Amino acid sequence: MVVPTIKAGRRITPMIYAYTTPNDISHKGWTKIGYTDRQTVKERIRQQSHTIDAKVDLLWKGPARYQDESDETFTDHDFHDYLTTKRHVQRKPSTEWFKIDGEQSHQYYYKFSSRDFSDLQGKDAEEGSQYELRKEQKDAVDKTMSYFIRHGEGSEFLWNAKPRFGKTLTTYDLAREMKLRNILVVTNRPSIANSWFDDYEKFIGWQTKYYFVSETDALRDRASLSRKEYLDTIAKSNEDAGQIAFESLQGLKGSMYFGGEYDKLKWIADTPWDLLVVDEAHEGVDTYKTDKAFDNIKRKYTLHLTGTPFKALANGKFSTDQIYNWSYADEQSAKQNWNEDEEGSSNPYEKMPRLNMFTYQMSAIAEEKAKQGMTLDGDDAVDPAFDLNEFFKTNSKGEFVYETQVDHFLDALTSQEKFPFSTPELRDELKHTFWLLNRVDSAKALAKKLKNHPVFGEYEIVLAAGDGSLDEDVKESRKAFDRVQEAIKKFDKTITLSVGQLTTGVTVKPWTAVMMLSSMKSPSEYMQAAFRAQNPYTFHDDEGHIIQKENAYVFDFDPTRTLTIFDEFANNLSADRDNGTTDQRKENIRRLLNFFPVIGEDEQGKMVELEPEQVLSIPRCLKSQEVVNHGFMNNFLFTNISNIFNAPAEVKEILNGLVTAREDKDKKRDATVNDTDDVTVDDNGNAVIDNERVVGKATEIFGTKIFEAPEVPETVANDDANKFIEDISDVFNKKVTSEVVNEVKGAYKLNQKQAEKLQADKKKEIDANLHKHADKFNDEKRILENELQKQLDQVTTREEKDGVQSCFKSKLNQAIQTFQSNVQEEMQKQINSVQTDVIERVEKHKAEVKKNTIEEDARAHLRGFSRTIPSFIMAYGDRNLTLQNFDDYTEDDVFQAVTGISEEQFRFLRDGGDYVDAETGEKKRFEGHLFDEVVFNDSIQEFLNKREALSNYFDEKNDEDIFDYIPPQKTNQIYTPKAVVKHMVDDLEANNPGIFDDPNKTFADLYMKSGLYIAEIVKRLFRSKKMKELYPDDDARIKHIMEHQVYGFAPTRIIYLIATNYIFGFSDEIRQNVLDKHFKERDAAEYAKNGTLEKLVQDEFGGEE
Repeated sequence: MVVPTIKAGRRITPMIYAYTTPNDISHKGWTKIGYTDRQTVKERIRQQSHTIDAKVDLLWKGPARYQDESDETFTDHDFHDYLTTKRHVQRKPSTEWFKIDGEQSHQYYYKFSSRDFSDLQGKDAEEGSQYELRKEQKDAVDKTMSYFIRHGEGSEFLWNAKPRFGKTLTTYDLAREMKLRNILVVTNRPSIANSWFDDYEKFIGWQTKYYFVSETDALRDRASLSRKEYLDTIAKSNEDAGQIAFESLQGLKGSMYFGGEYDKLKWIADTPWDLLVVDEAHEGVDTYKTDKAFDNIKRKYTLHLTGTPFKALANGKFSTDQIYNWSYADEQSAKQNWNEDEEGSSNPYEKMPRLNMFTYQMSAIAEEKAKQGMTLDGDDAVDPAFDLNEFFKTNSKGEFVYETQVDHFLDALTSQEKFPFSTPELRDELKHTFWLLNRVDSAKALAKKLKNHPVFGEYEIVLAAGDGSLDEDVKESRKAFDRVQEAIKKFDKTITLSVGQLTTGVTVKPWTAVMMLSSMKSPSEYMQAAFRAQNPYTFHDDEGHIIQKENAYVFDFDPTRTLTIFDEFANNLSADRDNGTTDQRKENIRRLLNFFPVIGEDEQGKMVELEPEQVLSIPRCLKSQEVVNHGFMNNFLFTNISNIFNAPAEVKEILNGLVTAREDKDKKRDATVNDTDDVTVDDNGNAVIDNERVVGKATEIFGTKIFEAPEVPETVANDDANKFIEDISDVFNKKVTSEVVNEVKGAYKLNQKQAEKLQADKKKEIDANLHKHADKFNDEKRILENELQKQLDQVTTREEKDGVQSCFKSKLNQAIQTFQSNVQEEMQKQINSVQTDVIERVEKHKAEVKKNTIEEDARAHLRGFSRTIPSFIMAYGDRNLTLQNFDDYTEDDVFQAVTGISEEQFRFLRDGGDYVDAETGEKKRFEGHLFDEVVFNDSIQEFLNKREALSNYFDEKNDEDIFDYIPPQKTNQIYTPKAVVKHMVDDLEANNPGIFDDPNKTFADLYMKSGLYIAEIVKRLFRSKKMKELYPDDDARIKHIMEHQVYGFAPTRIIYLIATNYIFGFSDEIRQNVLDKHFKERDAAEYAKNGTLEKLVQDEFGGEE
């Protein structure tokens, strides 16, 4: 086994240099100022001079480090910007050539690296920088601006760009290009205010008439303006200055003008904004309160920003021409293709690490994985598919249910060579990592294990437990981040355990790897977590060298999930990507693999870099392995099960002809495939309820009974709308909902718990609808009260105060009347629908449960069929066998005898077909396709591979045989277990010492089931010391044994083929010479009943010597 190649960082030596080319007239008076960090200055200049074929005079060189206590590094971009912006040095466009001599440029280098701006005046003294958008940033601006102009006021656009695209600067440039005056930025995460202000301060504020306006706590110590300061500033300067306002979504929702309680941010509600920017648009901004807040923002355009590169986020809301995409692959492609000489500067993408995926099969780490049974109406058991969440499950004591297996997992990570923490060198590359689990209890249990582990005990374990949701306490989330940062500063090695926290919106630069230990299925959530380690990072090692992060890693232990998500990531990065055909999908995967290699296990368990074909095929391969390991009693084989609900009676008859293989044989089903007519499904397989049925049931249960809506009081006591609503809702719940549910409970025989949930759900719905009216009234009331107080503060006479009070009461009464009217309408609406709504809920739930039960019953019947497949493959199978020709390989009578259905019936399930509706006489079509053709065919090949691998039963290293993968049937195909067979042969030898040393002894199995008994006898004869002496040559010895010493009868055709294929699996030549002479298809049991068995043996085998 080879230790994996993991190299997180590389040593860099950042250098700035300057040279001239005296023989080149075009550069006379100009100085080339460049940068290098991988090569030496001499090597870099030699490379450049070779390209331009010119003599070079090196003027000076120096480290690209600030000469202050920070010891931070800089690049040529920073120094070039300083020269042009602060020193006003002329630069040849898109080059590194500057109109300056060597001495002057060297002096400027010293001042810049020392951050000495003492000799600069006016704006030059400010620490602002000029900027030039990268190509992709300019494309985003151009596409957005074009869309806004074409579609006008009210239009929205989405930037679907990965982290570090530069969304803030690009947004500012969009505002400048469109000459927008008022820009409002709203985000879910107040902490990113600093990044918005940083870019404003560096690139915008010093050279534009925009002011940054915000009162968020995150900017308390920064030079942003309050609203008042902004108004004062523009009043004094008398200039038409614009504003870039920043506010958190939490702050916005707290304002009474956006549905909150506090008198703040009225100016935001009053301002006609040119552009609303919703930063991190993918994070929970679709709630009722959020929508209400955004509805109160008057704006021309809306720009949504997200760092999650999946088109799924935009489904339904944005069309292709409303989205600009910039993916990880786009970034890495730009990094790879950057040409410093053509672009005129060093590679700005160079600092972005490359992601690398390592995916392992957990079964290779912890072979004693948990098992739960699936019974075949008997005692046969099958393993479920592996699940990471199940693996790390804890009990009521907070301990791992599979504690031994988790111990094995941790030991394997630190000892088996192919795993990431197996050597000290690898552990030095992965000093700070992020581990993601599914449950808080699991994270806590793992933290204890890690702290007590002989290797992981060297790491500081940071438990960032929490669900990572927006509802989570922001302070607690911040505490987790601070704990991580503090631990990294204090300890050389750390592991952070999370259950969702820190997966978005934070940057922990030292993380070099993410460990995926949960069964996360969402591509969006998965990639958000995966990208946590892909942050630019430079640091100093123990020897003072500068190390730049070059690679980031993702370690995953669920290859099927991983590669499926990788496929989606490659093909679903943008709404307009061509990803329809297999070849197109492969090409998209190939492109992503160039920048995001996936290293997975091959068939020998060796870690290899995967090709696009493998990314697509390995999940299929793993599925087929699951199917074979489960004896083909696996639901991966089936698809389109909901088709049975539109199927004719023949389908039910066919399924009923199959013996079921149930997950729980003792559980009685409330519905079976015979009940498909009771459920209607839509095109997506979801249960649907006919409205006529609901109305009919309502009439049947309630008759002509009519409920009256509770009277809405004429006054809102103390103007308390919430109390008003709660009182009405309680009355409605007691007098209407309770009575309706009680009637429905009796009609449907619901238990008390079901009835209580039904009533609670309906009350919750009514409460939500009523409270929307209360919220609206409360918002209006708070604003009126606030205005009242302000007006009262401004008047002095009694008469004036009375006038203000009178106006207020008039407006309040109007608001109350509107509120009461809305509530009355809502009550009547609920009265009109409560009966049918409650019934529809019950019917829908009942139908879904019934549908799922029927579908599982259908799968159980189909598993009863699929359990016969290994027998058929063993008997008849070759490399050409597929789902489509499966019925051509077997005799019709054998097929029906083994499966319980005819080949014609099997074809109807597989292919569908036309039928005549028994009730209408109408010709219809049953679609069929109940079997997944890809999985079916892959599983056949996997079984044949297994059969070949285990065909040599003389190999002592094989601790299993092919019959471990062939479940017993409900016919006479019940195989005697290998252990029992060995015991039988042991008894035979014990009672007949030396029986396997005699070359003249003959052995017969007169009622073969599998061939195991004969194979075991052949092995004993073959291994006998005496036989080895008589026949030293292995081939001669086995030839003698097979041609002279073993015989057998099989009762049926399929058993005959299974047994003989197994017995002769090691040699086709011997099979041809011996098969028909020594092994016959005869039912010995029948001959025994008739007393003619001895004669049969004599007739068939008596002439043999």
